[in-house]
Amino acid sequence: MQDGLDFANASGPLGPAPLSHRHLSEIAWPGFAALLVAIAVLGCSKASSAPLGGGDAEGYEKLELRYEGGTGVSFPELAEDLGFLAPLRLNFVGSSISGPHNIQSVVTGDTDFGGAFNGAVIKLFAARAPIKAVIGYYGVDKETWSGFYVLDGSPIKSPRDLIGKKISVNTLGAHSEFILKEYLLRNGLSRDEVNQVTLVVIPPINGELALRQKQVDVATLGGILRDKAMERGGIHPLFTDHDLFGAFTAGSYVLTKEFIRENPRTARKFVEAVAKAIDWAQTTPRAEVIARFEKIVAGRGRNEEASALKYWRSTGVAGKGGLIAESEFQVWIDWLVRDGELKQGQVQLSELYTNEFNPFWKGGP
Repeated sequence: MQDGLDFANASGPLGPAPLSHRHLSEIAWPGFAALLVAIAVLGCSKASSAPLGGGDAEGYEKLELRYEGGTGVSFPELAEDLGFLAPLRLNFVGSSISGPHNIQSVVTGDTDFGGAFNGAVIKLFAARAPIKAVIGYYGVDKETWSGFYVLDGSPIKSPRDLIGKKISVNTLGAHSEFILKEYLLRNGLSRDEVNQVTLVVIPPINGELALRQKQVDVATLGGILRDKAMERGGIHPLFTDHDLFGAFTAGSYVLTKEFIRENPRTARKFVEAVAKAIDWAQTTPRAEVIARFEKIVAGRGRNEEASALKYWRSTGVAGKGGLIAESEFQVWIDWLVRDGELKQGQVQLSELYTNEFNPFWKGGP
């Protein structure tokens, strides 16, 4: 899952946008940051003044954690089913449309935790949102990856062929945009040439159809959507995120700093439980993991399509139990500095993320 979700229920398409998205970095983010900072005070106060589920069970400050979910089974949901989260419990409040939206909901106090691509976490943090990444939850490895697909026979053969073309992505300012832009810059395109590549926001479930109908020239596909598209044939990858970076954890769950300060035992318990669930999925045979996912989906009554679960391949998480490596944030900080969206030294890693709640940190269990 990229940015935490497959966004099958997201609305779109929202129309084309230039890859540079100067309107996002220069207008939307600073303006939205001010709004978030203002709302965060009210939102977090609202959440902390009347914590759902009360507290006190074994000394935990907050027993019920609100979150936005998506298709498939997330690691917090797996942790709850495996019994690692008890006595805490999850409260599903709805589906999210993207990773950036998911973590913005945490800042506004609508949810207690959320996850997104690390580049999006950095941008929200740099916009003065009071968040901290606490555990990695999705990534890329030889089994789990996303590709940028073209039709067989397409004239697009190289990075330069993408100039003037349209590429579908699930959301702006997240995993797919960063990977694509890195691919173009790494292969010698100038900033002006990169700006001539157009991103079109399309729900991933519609990406293959948009490609086959030639509404876009390239479609971003991963997971079950990629595998089913490949089964139907007629497409092939131009490049993949694994081609560029190898195995790496790509996204993290975040909590607000106020949540951590006011609910330290709950925060630690949440991260410990998710870490144990990730480790369980990393070390358990694939068939057993899929069977557990199927059990969870069958029992929660959300009218989901369980057949997609058989396409699950791996966690994609590089660190044991979701441990965050410094390089998994530093690479994107450096990228944003080079791109002019951050100033050197603007983001301090010690304030951005922590492994202190993860039981596998410093050689834990």
